[in-house]
Amino acid sequence: MRRRLVINGGEDMHRCLVCEIRDQSVCRAIDDDDLVVLAKSSKQLSLPPNTTLIEEGSSATAFFNVTAGTVKLFKSLPDGRRQITGFADVGHFLGLTNAGTYSFGAETVDTVQVCRFMRPQLETLLADYPQFERRLLAEVTDELAEAQEQMLLLGRKTARERVASFLLARMIHRPCQTTGEENRVSLPMTRVDIADYLGLTIETVSRTISALRRDHIITGTDHHGIRVLSPSRLRGLASGQENA
Repeated sequence: MRRRLVINGGEDMHRCLVCEIRDQSVCRAIDDDDLVVLAKSSKQLSLPPNTTLIEEGSSATAFFNVTAGTVKLFKSLPDGRRQITGFADVGHFLGLTNAGTYSFGAETVDTVQVCRFMRPQLETLLADYPQFERRLLAEVTDELAEAQEQMLLLGRKTARERVASFLLARMIHRPCQTTGEENRVSLPMTRVDIADYLGLTIETVSRTISALRRDHIITGTDHHGIRVLSPSRLRGLASGQENA
């Protein structure tokens, strides 16, 4: 069941200064002296799981910087079928479009925090801070590269290579909070969502993850988090060179 988006009361103008993920997001383009402007241009939202953040086809009036949690992105067909196209984690900026409407939908996977920028405020930031605009352009370029990797994954990779690619991407993109956590992979999404994203059945995803455990490439479970025992083997498998 999807929930409505809820807005927190009270605005802390110093929240940007103490934000722990600022260096991982587009906001790092703004100097400390101008963070008050950044805070005034945005509003912090806290969203429970299964909340619709972006409705595909609706007016693109707001944009979101993910500061905690995971958001799944998807495209829908008129008959209700949908395809998950990605997962946005901490540091992702969502909603950018040249059109007047959103070209995709977005829904929270777990508890998510975002900073919301309305279009007028974002356009003012882009005009007043060219470095912010350049950082957003870099974000779009990264998204294009990810889309190309996803096309390769769906078009050419085996099930084993797809799962390995997914785990590797989650390991690389996950912010490391403490020393020794570099090889841990957080999977807050369901197996259904993973299978949808990878173009596989749930059974195939489960069998493949179990096989990777037997081969001592990974250990752990989805619920408690997976740890990669051999990053080099996982990289080789993801690139189609497991036995190279």
